[in-house]
Amino acid sequence: MNCLLVGAGAIAPEYAAGLPESSLSLAGVVDLDADRAAALAADHGCPSFADIETALERVDAPLVVNLTSHAAHAAVTRTALEADRHVYSQKPLALDADEARALVSLARDRGLALGCAPGTPRAPSQRRAGRLLADGRLGPVGLGYAHAHVGRVTDWHDRPDSFLEIGPLYDGAVYPIALLVSWFGPVERVRVADALDVWPAREERRPSTPSHVEATLAFAAGPTVRLTASFYAPHRSREFYGLELHGDDGSLYLRGTGAMDDDRDHVRFGRVGREYVSAPPDAPEEPYEYVDAVERLAASVEAGSPSRAGGRRGAHVVAVCNAIEAAAEGDGPVAVDDCGATADPPPAPVVRPGKQIGGETEPGPRALRLPSVGFGCSRYRDGEYVERADSIATALDAGYRLLDSAELYGNEHRIGELLAAPGAPDRERVFLLGKAWRTNHRREHLLAACAGSREELGIDAFDCYALHWPSALEHRGELTRLAEEPVERQEALTFPEDADGELATDDVSLATAWENLEAVHDRGWARTLGICNVSRAQLETVLEAGEVDPALVQVERHPYHPQNGLVEFCHERGIRVVAHSPLSAPGLLDEPVLGEIAADRGLSPAEVVVAWNASQGVVPIPSSTSEPHVVSNLAAGSERLTADETARVDALRDPDFER
Repeated sequence: MNCLLVGAGAIAPEYAAGLPESSLSLAGVVDLDADRAAALAADHGCPSFADIETALERVDAPLVVNLTSHAAHAAVTRTALEADRHVYSQKPLALDADEARALVSLARDRGLALGCAPGTPRAPSQRRAGRLLADGRLGPVGLGYAHAHVGRVTDWHDRPDSFLEIGPLYDGAVYPIALLVSWFGPVERVRVADALDVWPAREERRPSTPSHVEATLAFAAGPTVRLTASFYAPHRSREFYGLELHGDDGSLYLRGTGAMDDDRDHVRFGRVGREYVSAPPDAPEEPYEYVDAVERLAASVEAGSPSRAGGRRGAHVVAVCNAIEAAAEGDGPVAVDDCGATADPPPAPVVRPGKQIGGETEPGPRALRLPSVGFGCSRYRDGEYVERADSIATALDAGYRLLDSAELYGNEHRIGELLAAPGAPDRERVFLLGKAWRTNHRREHLLAACAGSREELGIDAFDCYALHWPSALEHRGELTRLAEEPVERQEALTFPEDADGELATDDVSLATAWENLEAVHDRGWARTLGICNVSRAQLETVLEAGEVDPALVQVERHPYHPQNGLVEFCHERGIRVVAHSPLSAPGLLDEPVLGEIAADRGLSPAEVVVAWNASQGVVPIPSSTSEPHVVSNLAAGSERLTADETARVDALRDPDFER
């Protein structure tokens, strides 16, 4: 779709830079400064104009992108709408709420699309924070603190006059307000507000409106938020566009409500009684570009449903700013018109248990959708059993959404307590993998084991229930809460010995064990079934003998033991592969090639191994116990190695592991 840029100031090149990679094309540039318009137009091979009326007459551009100065936005948008052009406007939509509402009405009456910046609620870190809210991590949200420290515009902008005329509300506060409205819906009223004219005496150019504003906003369906917007507080202060939300069950911190870039520490979560933990991206995120919101608006037009949701939200943001000004003048509390603005639909779960989909890194047209990285809950580390409750809680707080549990680990009740505690993610947002131990392959024991594990975890059904190993051992008793038994008793129950001190096996074939596992599925106790530690031949046995195909295979996988043939076999059949012990091979993390790739990418060797798995559609389940490693392993799931890097890691294969 052709678009016309109106306004060629500092922000215009940022919008224009994204056009070549979008579905949009630049048909013309307008600016009152003819030289500035001509310079930008020359860079993009299109005509330039010094007035919008001439441009609208001469250019075939259904969409106008309004990048003029703040005070000119409303007039330019009205001119474009009256010429039957769709409009995307920089913020604010207008400076007066009545005028903003009138623009929305005009767009509606003419069947035109109307969008308004900021579009950053769809930027990576903001979307990640939104997923935490949608996960139910905070519970009901009661309070929030938002900052918009725009800073001394006379220091950092070459043409600050437009900013000085309108103040920090309409340029800076719009970022946290728009984001909060996207999450919670409209502001109901401004409870109280105050405004200050603080400014350095040495400055010749001064704001013509208050330079510092504070207000308390009450959202109709959410928190009460204290908002600070300032030209006086520098944007290099501790809080630039920071937002902190506090709920009954936990707290969320977002580094920047207007940020377009992303970082693993931009979002942090702390459940009640626990410290904040970074919640990094766990899958590749597309960077946010200015043109993204314009392209979405154009897509709504091409689909035959011109969107005005952004216009309605923009109008409501203006109404909020107007109400803050009125409250600061002593009129508070001040009711705020919702202008038809609504919250965005909550993000879909990262995990959809049992859903069959395809995808670039989710091999096979029927493969389960899983997160890039899961968390191993085994208690056995470095030759001894350790308590895992704290590290599992940290993993949940960081954002892991696949937990690898098993009755062998003896801590299912601990996991259940964590999942039931305030601040835990909603059940449908977590993929739970459970495993029956080798002593429970007979049907009655397997059913009892699954029932016991479900009770310990407090769940109705597993997302996947698997055989921990393909071969059976003699049953010597129930394995409930192994962690509470003496180590000798644990070993006797899980690795029973015969009179000669050898493992006491049970005469249950793999085909029979799988048939018994299918009984769990038939009862609705597991949405899907899986099998662990199998060879390709054993997997083929299951595929031939069973009526329910495995949806998931878990095997040891790391660069020394990549099992690429088995992985490829599984992916061709829509079976997801989960890699246990991805970092545990002795000496692996000291390999020079991992260090070289890590140095090139700014990662650790462990993160390279996690990314190596994720890049091939395999879900690694590291089981780290330190918070930094828990966070960094999850963040590595957002990295994807190149084909060359993958080949270099694959070359580490050690034939000794294949024996």
